[in-house]
Amino acid sequence: MLRRFVFLATAIVCLISAGLVAYEMSRVGVHQGYAPEQPIAFSHKLHAGDSRIQCLYCHFGARTSRHAGIPPVNVCMNCHGMLTKQSVDIEKLKELVERRQPAQWIKVHNLPDFVYFNHSQHVISGVACQTCHGPVETMARVRQQAPLTMGWCIQCHRSRQVSDPHTPAANLDCGKCHY
Repeated sequence: MLRRFVFLATAIVCLISAGLVAYEMSRVGVHQGYAPEQPIAFSHKLHAGDSRIQCLYCHFGARTSRHAGIPPVNVCMNCHGMLTKQSVDIEKLKELVERRQPAQWIKVHNLPDFVYFNHSQHVISGVACQTCHGPVETMARVRQQAPLTMGWCIQCHRSRQVSDPHTPAANLDCGKCHY
């Protein structure tokens, strides 16, 4: 009887452990909620929200490139060079421009190396930036809102195929995103 109990308890512990390991493995590479502190405090809430600066003004690469790009500090100075209000962070920007050095921004949205993602295809198809990046215009510090998992992307692609027959169909071919 004791032997049977020990065997059953061991089996239950092993099944629970295997389930936990499987769950954790399914979350590998998922950085949902990741919000690193940047070298220069930058509020998307202030810029994209309050000031209504369009995403594509700073992230102009998204129109024509695979990468949206992190804007060079010269883009920041297009406006901040004319503003009289100064702050410690604006002074840091000016110093970087004078030294001709880029800001060392920390990338927030990361995909595995084996995944191909093209921003321009999504921009051309009319996918709003907030679809993947969340309500950035409300974020003082940008965080990864969505899990950016394959299942999450496929769910979006499937929903776009049926929701609007006038937009290009979202591709579901594995080779389109994986190489």
